[in-house]
Amino acid sequence: MGTPLFKGTEVERLRRAGEAAAGTLAWVAGKLTPGISTEDINQWVREDTARRGGTPSQLGYHGFPATVCTSRNNVVCHGVPRPDERLAPGDIINVDVTTCLNGYHGDTSATFCIGDVSADARHVVDVARRCRDVGVSVVRHGARMGDIGAAIQELAEKEGCSIVREFGGHGIGRSMHAPPHVPHFGSRGTGITLRSGMVLTIEPMVNLGRPEIRMLADGWTVVTEDGSLSAQFEHTILVTREGCEVLTPYPGAHPVVEPPFLTSQPEAR
Repeated sequence: MGTPLFKGTEVERLRRAGEAAAGTLAWVAGKLTPGISTEDINQWVREDTARRGGTPSQLGYHGFPATVCTSRNNVVCHGVPRPDERLAPGDIINVDVTTCLNGYHGDTSATFCIGDVSADARHVVDVARRCRDVGVSVVRHGARMGDIGAAIQELAEKEGCSIVREFGGHGIGRSMHAPPHVPHFGSRGTGITLRSGMVLTIEPMVNLGRPEIRMLADGWTVVTEDGSLSAQFEHTILVTREGCEVLTPYPGAHPVVEPPFLTSQPEAR
């Protein structure tokens, strides 16, 4: 199966799906506060996705039991929401929303700080956001896939962090996951050549410690092997002749820029 290229009305439908996913993520972000459960987040995503006319792409995907992934502190990805998992001041949590709207998918995530967090937590969250953005910044027609990974890896390692290698971004469109695979590490000038009309996710998973990971017994939740914090940010992007278009812009912000993190309460002065 080759990498699909999108144009015309297909691109407009992808924009709508991306805007819906980004809108749900922003709406949920405004409700994050100490004491809520990750199951509360799951229900809010379900409700808001429906309000926007979509369905949660993740629910039932290969048996995934929830509408959203909630990955807290040392959870790298695919955290399963639970009623007994409650947010506490000092936590960081990634909320990963994918919306299917009119047969097309939009996929986005962000990591949020709950209350006043440690300097280490703030650092890994900031680095993860900047890693995603530097990956987005090199995308254009004619660039190579390795250009994305190299830019991300260089920034993460310069900042004393590491990149998870077992997971990467992916093509997206009429299905949530499609070719090509998008590594978040690599060498410039290697990998496939990007073409206008490709739609990809860029979603680096950045660890404060070492890159090794392991999966928990539930078969979904992936954590850092050394227990260090992990953060992630994700956009769905369209490759264009001039560069790229972010299809999941944070509402009210420039398509490639949004707050590096949101806090649920003011920082201490």
